[in-house]
Amino acid sequence: MPEGKRQIYLDHNATTPVLPEVCDVLLRYYREDFGNPSSVHHYGRRARVAVDEARDSVAALLDAPASSISFSSGGTEANNTILKGLALAGQGHGRHLVTSQIEHPAVLDTCAALEQLGYRVTYVPVDTQGVVSPEAVQAALTDETIGVSIMYANNETGVLQPIADIARVVRARGIAMHTDAVQAFGKMPLRVEALGVDFLSFSGHKLYAPKGVGGWYARPGMSLPPLLHGGHQERGMRSGTENVAGIAALGKACEIASRDMAQEWARQQQLQQRLEHGIQERIADVCIQGCEAPRLPNTSNIAFAGAEGEALMMRLDLQGVAISTGSACSSGSLEPSHVLHAMGVPEAYMHGALRLSLGRSTTLDDIEYVLSILPGLVENTRALSIL
Repeated sequence: MPEGKRQIYLDHNATTPVLPEVCDVLLRYYREDFGNPSSVHHYGRRARVAVDEARDSVAALLDAPASSISFSSGGTEANNTILKGLALAGQGHGRHLVTSQIEHPAVLDTCAALEQLGYRVTYVPVDTQGVVSPEAVQAALTDETIGVSIMYANNETGVLQPIADIARVVRARGIAMHTDAVQAFGKMPLRVEALGVDFLSFSGHKLYAPKGVGGWYARPGMSLPPLLHGGHQERGMRSGTENVAGIAALGKACEIASRDMAQEWARQQQLQQRLEHGIQERIADVCIQGCEAPRLPNTSNIAFAGAEGEALMMRLDLQGVAISTGSACSSGSLEPSHVLHAMGVPEAYMHGALRLSLGRSTTLDDIEYVLSILPGLVENTRALSIL
């Protein structure tokens, strides 16, 4: 990056910077209170207190009992633990799972792995706005269904799913309901009793905590066989010495998210509206995915007909703007987004989609800068694609 060039980060759905207050906590448990929580001496006791206090902070953000929270290395491990746990626990009752076509690979690939083991998975479609209907989920349920997994907020479009309505029809059949809430966690209120879910997964690095820490909520009374065996940590649900520094930092990030959530939602929503309206005013043949559905206020998936998304992303990067063409997990793939494909996005727009995801550091000046350079970059990219 040339010296003095503006640098704008609009890829917060991929990961977020660790907040200074969170980093202070992280360093404390790396440098000072570094004990093993399983040790009985004072170093170990201080580490145990840190883990317990962080569990309380996560539970408060979900309005759940602390005993229902288990920590893991992140959302992928949490999703694997829940889905594979449901499959193992339900073997005597059925071998059928239901999910949607727009899930994160941490769910889709886990389901594909279970299919290789003889389980059957139904992938429920979405409408053109990217929304899963409760009726479609209900129609997919059978007497063999042992679990349903529908994400709360889509990582590519920000579209929110009607999880409470879906959970109502699922649990009425006595079937376990899971939601991957990684993108929603810390951005909006998530009260597990109101949602009606049995399991919910979350990750720290999406809400300004470090990478490598996350976990899941399990409704009291719901038990799963563990994915990892060994030292019986996390009440036997997740063996392995706890990532004390990461867990404590996650707890601090949850406290900050709870404090600032309403203010950040309103602020980012205004920035999102300015960004999307500005693009529509300046650039022709633009499609905003899921714009008629409830969405996260920080996520805009915008497709430009006749422009190659990867080329646009690289041109923006040269101008100091970091964005994505979809989820970070599939970055570099030349295949069209499975999410946009499921939504029926026209072929003319499919390869020209960008994801711009805002965060706490995003300012109005950042948005205005993007609006000042993007029309020219789109025009140039379209012209080159014709040659």
